[in-house]
This record gives sequence, C-alpha cells and structure tokens, in this order.
Amino acid sequence: MYHLSAKVISRAKGQSIVAAAAYRASESLEDERYGVTQDYTRKEGVEHSEILLPEGAPGWMADRQRLWNQVEATERRKDAQLARELEIGLPLELSHDGGRFVYP
Repeated sequence: MYHLSAKVISRAKGQSIVAAAAYRASESLEDERYGVTQDYTRKEGVEHSEILLPEGAPGWMADRQRLWNQVEATERRKDAQLARELEIGLPLELSHDGGRFVYP
C-alpha cells in the first residue's frame, strides 16, 4: 500500500521548524530561537536527506541549519506556518534502485 499526507509545521501547534528539520534529516542543529541543540543523530532509518534549491538561489540556503534558523527568524507571528511537509509512503515491493517493482 502507498499513502500520501500533507502536514503544516506551525508555531500555533508549538512546533519548531529547526527541530522538525533535524528530526527528518537525523542531524544535530542549533536552534537559535530557543537556544538549544536539536540532536537527532541517533535516529535510524533516514535513507536520504537533501535540500533542493531552485536555480539562482543563494548558496547559503543549502546549509540546513542556516536555512531553517532564517525561516524561524523571518516569521514573527505566534501562529506562523513555517513549512509544509509531504509524506509519501511507497509499497515495499518497490526497490531502492530505480523504483522498479520487485515481486517476491
């Protein structure tokens, strides 16, 4: 079975985008807004983590910590929607190399 869900990461729900980014990438990021380190380096199961930038985007945006701390600093409202997440679950029959179906 596959599934698709869309979620909003929002301050109104008490969420931090830096913590969310650290968790999803299984990294350690310094959260400048709250003055804490969000460390999820022991989290397992992250196959791939990447920041895709449009052509012409500033190079600093490829730095996950700087990018998400800038988002936190830019959004001032207490109910700000900081990011949107798409979660896609693919069938187990799909292989990791090229997305071809593998039949048991």
